Amino acid sequence: MSFVLAARAAYGQDAPKARAVSKVAPAALPAAERPFGTLRDQAAVQQQWLKQRLDATLPGLMRKHAIDMWVVPMREYNEDPVFWSITSPETMAARRRTIYVFFDKCAASGAAPGPNCVERIALGGSTQGGVFEARRSTKAVEAAVGGRQAELWGDEQWQALKQLIEEKKPSVIGIDRSKTFAFSDGLSSGELQGMSEALGDTWTKKFKDAEGLPLELVASRLPDEEAFFVKMTAKVWGMTQTMFSGRVIVPGKTKTSDLVWWWRQRVNDQGLGTWFQPSIEVQRKGKTSEELGDDPVIQRGDVLHCDVGITVSRLNTDTQHNAYVLLPGETDAPAGLKRALANANAMQDVAMEEMRVGRTGNEILKSVLERMQGKGIDGTMYSHPIGMNGHGAGPLIGLWDYQDGVPGRGDAKVIPSMWFSIELQATTAVPEWGGQRVRMAQEEDMMVGADGRPRWALKRQDRLFLVR
Repeated sequence: MSFVLAARAAYGQDAPKARAVSKVAPAALPAAERPFGTLRDQAAVQQQWLKQRLDATLPGLMRKHAIDMWVVPMREYNEDPVFWSITSPETMAARRRTIYVFFDKCAASGAAPGPNCVERIALGGSTQGGVFEARRSTKAVEAAVGGRQAELWGDEQWQALKQLIEEKKPSVIGIDRSKTFAFSDGLSSGELQGMSEALGDTWTKKFKDAEGLPLELVASRLPDEEAFFVKMTAKVWGMTQTMFSGRVIVPGKTKTSDLVWWWRQRVNDQGLGTWFQPSIEVQRKGKTSEELGDDPVIQRGDVLHCDVGITVSRLNTDTQHNAYVLLPGETDAPAGLKRALANANAMQDVAMEEMRVGRTGNEILKSVLERMQGKGIDGTMYSHPIGMNGHGAGPLIGLWDYQDGVPGRGDAKVIPSMWFSIELQATTAVPEWGGQRVRMAQEEDMMVGADGRPRWALKRQDRLFLVR
């Protein structure tokens, strides 16, 4: 059974009702133009990941961070950052107020954590495709609306939470509050106040800032997601190579803004998304960036640089590639430009070697910069986690303007099954350009596997793309 078909079966999309609905589905683009299937296919895959994440990843993280009950309340359009890691692809926002409660019923006995240990309860909102027990109000509704149970609402939700806590009697209640990590700081002041007033001192004194629990849940990736991400990365590579070619660029006519919007349109046409506006930069012999302006026409002899990404099934890529526009009679880029790229490649090699589970971002940054200086390379390192968010949860490895380390966010540690965008730049004097310094900025996505080993999601660019 294919990956998509298996996911559809897990999400109940092979039931008779689903087959009947599919007869009225709108006509789709040819399969070759839909590399990740239809939106329905993508949703099925996401739902499978959601169940795996809550079954396989969450129990161990709750035990690791000594939290036997995790309470995540939020209101519509003021969602906790962890919301998109614990909800169905069909859920675009919290429902009125939603309170997600996770309780490790095995913690007190010391039994090994597992999917049957963590109860998942939604006080408000839906079952999220069956992964939560959704509790409703005891109020009856008018027959005119079908006789369904009313939704929990307002203070009734806080009282339902208090009743649940009194029933479960947790020793530690994790809440999403942090001064360091945005991913761990999703509990709004209003929700904290309402919850605290309802629970009283008996239970609020058991509150503990969850900090690492939401951070690592957002950061942790699944094996099935890895396979999907490799395909995403391959799609990005194919698109950058097309964009940086004579199929798209006409030297002397094409502007950088034309490439920006080519990317945006191409992404949209394939049913994909992006999490940031792409950018295209030009470096030219004898010209400064100020002289080139904001939207230069691409000329022969230019060095081109892109920063692009795509979003599929809530996963994100982040990639920077470089190209050279051949001069008449040239068949390859000048040796000095190739050397400039090689210096950036050397930095990538060092970064991959220093990326080890248990090290902080600041420790990795320090080691990379020391080794880079030992090789005589002039550059900067500013890498970040990626996955459910473009600038993802986990340790920063420098910022372009913080090369001495990033307090707080750089002190987080690398964990298994975490992804990074290795982002950096090396600046090299190019003899063929009269010693002009050329900046080779590169960004390539990589994975720290469940085994702790770092590897590129696909590969890294070690040759300039050539525009003929």
